[in-house]
Amino acid sequence: MATEPKPRPLPRCPVCGRRASAEARPFCSPRCAQVDLGRWLSGAYAIPATEEEKAEEDEDRG
Repeated sequence: MATEPKPRPLPRCPVCGRRASAEARPFCSPRCAQVDLGRWLSGAYAIPATEEEKAEEDEDRG
């Protein structure tokens, strides 16, 4: 007889570290989802570029 696999535990919320909820996954709550969205929109998750990379991009454009 095959047994059913155990459900995986919910991951941790990337904002506060609490267990994620099924309704707001991967976050624990709609509030943490909004905090994450605000970080994306404000550029907090942007990868910083060096001056050399910026100069190369400008040369490539025209």
